[in-house]
Amino acid sequence: SCELTLSVSCLQPGCFGYPLSIFFIVINEFCERFSYYGMRAVLILYFKYFLQWDDNLSTAIYHTFVALCYLTPILGALIADSWLGKFKTIVSLSIVYTIGQVIVSVSSINDLTDHNHDGSPDNISVHVGLSMIGLILIALGTGGIKPCVAAFGGDQFEDDQEKQRTRFFSIFYLSINAGSLLSTIITPILRAQECGIHSKQRCYPLAFGVPAALMAVALVVFIAGSRMYKKVQPQGNIMIQVSKCIGFAIKNRFRHRSKEFPKREHWLDWASEKYDKVLIAQTKMVLKVLFLYIPLPMFWALFDQQGSRWTLQATTMDGNFGAIQIQPDQMQTVNPILIVIMVPVVDAVVYPLIKKCKINFTPLRKITVGMFLACLAFVAAALVQVQIDKTLPVFPAAGQSQIKIINLGTDAATVQFEPQLQSVNVMSMESTSYMTFETSQLQSLKVMSGNKTTPADIKLLGGDRHTLEVKNNATSVVAQLLFDNVTSKPEEGNNLIRFLNNLPNPVNVTMGDTSFGIVTPLSASNYNLFPGGRNDKIMAISNSMHCSVTSKAFGFGSAYTVVINECSGGTLDVAYSEDIPPNTVHMAWQIPQYFILTCAEVVFSVTGLEFSYSQAPSNMKAVLQAGWLLTVAVGNIIVLIVAGASKLSEQWAEYVLFAALLLAVCIIFAVMAYFYTYVDPNEIEAQLDEEEKKSKNQNVCEKQAEADSQM
Repeated sequence: SCELTLSVSCLQPGCFGYPLSIFFIVINEFCERFSYYGMRAVLILYFKYFLQWDDNLSTAIYHTFVALCYLTPILGALIADSWLGKFKTIVSLSIVYTIGQVIVSVSSINDLTDHNHDGSPDNISVHVGLSMIGLILIALGTGGIKPCVAAFGGDQFEDDQEKQRTRFFSIFYLSINAGSLLSTIITPILRAQECGIHSKQRCYPLAFGVPAALMAVALVVFIAGSRMYKKVQPQGNIMIQVSKCIGFAIKNRFRHRSKEFPKREHWLDWASEKYDKVLIAQTKMVLKVLFLYIPLPMFWALFDQQGSRWTLQATTMDGNFGAIQIQPDQMQTVNPILIVIMVPVVDAVVYPLIKKCKINFTPLRKITVGMFLACLAFVAAALVQVQIDKTLPVFPAAGQSQIKIINLGTDAATVQFEPQLQSVNVMSMESTSYMTFETSQLQSLKVMSGNKTTPADIKLLGGDRHTLEVKNNATSVVAQLLFDNVTSKPEEGNNLIRFLNNLPNPVNVTMGDTSFGIVTPLSASNYNLFPGGRNDKIMAISNSMHCSVTSKAFGFGSAYTVVINECSGGTLDVAYSEDIPPNTVHMAWQIPQYFILTCAEVVFSVTGLEFSYSQAPSNMKAVLQAGWLLTVAVGNIIVLIVAGASKLSEQWAEYVLFAALLLAVCIIFAVMAYFYTYVDPNEIEAQLDEEEKKSKNQNVCEKQAEADSQM
């Protein structure tokens, strides 16, 4: 067998002292992480804006998907270690993964079911069905290969290449972060493009298609290195042995539950009839750490809301960073950028400073601080949400009506709402904000401008917004009520624009590439949707005139009525009446909450894995890795339960609820950590080995003595 190992080692091509095969593995990991994080970055917005789900359902499905991605690694590890081996598992599940990515990309093609070409799918259930099938396959693929790729890379090194192996894991982790960072920048840009065969939509097929292509590249690259890999045969899975040991101990204890059987020091000692002392001792150490894992899912419940609630929060904010327009889903890139900065800063500056202050900052204390910081991050998110809520428009309830007034005349006007409800003065060419009335009380109104008065009876249905346009002429005052069919703030930072014609003749109005058709005097066009943050050329054309002007920048999430007043010398004179104010809270205000949460991740996640590995036997690392990933899955399930059960109408209150729950869990964990005793697994294993040797020597001596006595 030594000769066989030697021949395999000699056959492996090398580069800079590394096996050439690891370069294929690193490239594969970069492409796979780009594919996963790129798809995940735009997923919540795809649910909300393409599948037309509300915030709660979008959040629920998003976290169900993430939970599945962290449950399937256990399945992948079992398949690799007990059946197919790492190489075949990675290849087969990568094929499943690629198919899933392609299906999700196809599901986002609007024209797939848009038979009447009206810009919206005719059969949304087809898109939902395909999306769910695709996401299940992705969860199976990404989760299944997660525990295999890094371990397969480690298998490529010889025993005397410990230094290269350590450096490989650093490069491997860097490729994960590079793929994540680039994809969360690029895929939101692709999503923001407009594409389509019959109608232009947000380009989700491209945003999902590029990650699908990268996953196909990852698969091809990995297979290309096939002949160079050192492929270790399946050795059996330690998780199965641990599970069997625990199961036998419970079953054996239950069988001997009567008082006639003496108690044993630990309940796992009931497995000693079938399993050796070393496995039982190792299992005890692992269970001790896994017990500490119980409170940890609550941290992940908050952490993974970066991709759901925090991204949805960003859609109601202003993403204008001067020359750069940031998409809501791009704010997630703040986390990987800060991780790259914070990890070395914390290791090289923060921890040494704490040590100099003679503070014993143990791993469990670090984890506790990480939980507390995550609480603060959600308090910061709640404060930002309160500021956003202050800027949101209030729409009329079922028994209410809202009316705003635009004065299109040359004189000031006074509008009296009867009976004796409110009197409003409006200057020439100005408009008011919306006023709210109880529909049942509002019966009529009276408009006075100059020396002319116009009374009018009004009957409104309630629950709607209206614009009252007022204009005086030579003989009377014209008062006309327009229906404003906008019942919610435009989403994704888009703007709603309509035109009101204050000219004496009908005009054909266009803005950018969008035609509003012919708008007759004192009437308004329908609202049309425009991407936020841009200004377009407005053109008004009739038989006797041809005028244009560049519009102002409308910001993000606004609605405007643009009044066409005059055409002079080819230049159009327009006025802007704000129906819904643009987003005014800047996305930069999310940076503090991202910064605090990233600090929490650095002291929680990195320390958590380090602590787990230091407290576990060498052959039990996989069990703890599975347990750690399980805490992430359970955390995402907690989001579903809390968000579904809380029934809170205000988003800031939900943030505070999550912060309070984690604070309570943080206190419980601090108490558990206080009573935890640190162990040295190597020392315990050495003691057990020594005891085993002594026991063997004693048995040999006894046999020898027995043989001597017989002689």
